[in-house]
Amino acid sequence: MGWMAANIPDQSGKTAIVTGANSGIGMITAGELARRGARVVVACRDTAKGNDAAARMRKAAPSADIRVVRLDLADLSSVREFAATFSGDSENAVDILVNNAGVMALPYRVTADGFEMQFGTNHLGHFALTGLLLPALLRSPAPRVVTVGSNLHKAGRIDFDDLQGHRRYRKWRAYAQSKLANLLFMYELDRRASGTSLVSVAAHPGYAATNLTSAGPAMTENKLEGLVNRLGNVLLAQSAEMGALPLLYAATVPGIRRASYVGPDGFLEQRGYPTIVDTAAAARDEDVARRLWDVSERLTGVRYAFPA
Repeated sequence: MGWMAANIPDQSGKTAIVTGANSGIGMITAGELARRGARVVVACRDTAKGNDAAARMRKAAPSADIRVVRLDLADLSSVREFAATFSGDSENAVDILVNNAGVMALPYRVTADGFEMQFGTNHLGHFALTGLLLPALLRSPAPRVVTVGSNLHKAGRIDFDDLQGHRRYRKWRAYAQSKLANLLFMYELDRRASGTSLVSVAAHPGYAATNLTSAGPAMTENKLEGLVNRLGNVLLAQSAEMGALPLLYAATVPGIRRASYVGPDGFLEQRGYPTIVDTAAAARDEDVARRLWDVSERLTGVRYAFPA
């Protein structure tokens, strides 16, 4: 038997923000953190779904301290409004930030700010959110940022000449690029935060049965692709509860090594219990990471203010 949610240390006194916590592994992650005593913020675009999720969490843990706050990562004005709730109060600290929300393999769409939807939501939205929350994170004695990746980052390439897919858009290539960007961000955040107590890590859920894969086929009304995804969730995927374990491990295990990447320990990291796994060499390219960071600051208008 590997590491389970029962192994999560007491989280009393900590504040945790989980993006996309209205469903799937985000909801499981938020619920387990709340069950262990953390004050949890369910950050999601649809607050009605967020409130439904919070009610389910409270049913499992009646004393849970859960708050639902609207956050649309595809709209930088929403990201700024959300972050201001925490950064504006000098007494308000954020101990754990789980950058979980994401979209997968969508037909070409753009965010409110004109970014390709997958790159804009999965990477730029979380880049901006983390930077804007940095003052609140650094008020914590031991802040931790968990960025959720995917095994598909290994197929990714950062195309600086066409980041937004204007010239040629392929939905899976765009998704892989956004997931590679997540891991480049995790490593670069670790390097830039080296003089602070902030710990930057990442995790991926393997192949977990969630609704993440259903949005793309629904948009294009591709019934065959939708059927394949549903069958995969039933026949091949592990449960959302198991998929959340790497995130919970990354968020709570004491003394985790900085820049760790956590994933399932089974075949091809598709299922199993959480363990430290490897990233692709492309995710550790420091030159690309620095360039991506500079581009992300320019696109979002968010600059990270680390103490001198």
